[in-house]
Amino acid sequence: MKKLITCASWALLMLGCSDAGKTSEKNVVADTSSSREPMTSTVKYAYTLPEPYAEWERGDMKHVETALNSLKAWETGDIAACVTAFGDSVLLRFDGFHQKLSQDSLLKHFTKTRAELASQEVQMHDWESVISKDRSKEYVTLWYKEISTDKKGRKDSVSVVDDLKFVNGKIVELDQKIQHFPAKK
Repeated sequence: MKKLITCASWALLMLGCSDAGKTSEKNVVADTSSSREPMTSTVKYAYTLPEPYAEWERGDMKHVETALNSLKAWETGDIAACVTAFGDSVLLRFDGFHQKLSQDSLLKHFTKTRAELASQEVQMHDWESVISKDRSKEYVTLWYKEISTDKKGRKDSVSVVDDLKFVNGKIVELDQKIQHFPAKK
């Protein structure tokens, strides 16, 4: 029995070694992205980037804390606290809205928008903080469900992805993508 197990082990080892030199293109992509090595020319992408890939790494989790506290302040209606997380000038990109605002204008805009709601609920799904390898770009991404009730009692819920760009610990850009849930039949 001992000889049979030893022979079977050797056979499996030899089979494993014979595949070691073969690498499919799919494995090359997985191997390069997980090792954080520069992209090789053996990978052929369907699209090109306007600038080199940033080789993102895990970013500062304090930025996540800042983003979550700001979102929580929005949810509870404390717009003054919400806006303290933002820089002096902020680029906002929402569905149907794209504008650069000063912090004072941001306060007015958020106050007006939040006043249209009777209640707001956020159900957080996930978050991530990333920084480019050259340290020139930092972002936090939030994934959540937002449930709003307007002053007339109408409820609406959307799936949200926020990309927040950070500079010197402050949010200087908020790019929000939403998906409305289909109406129940």
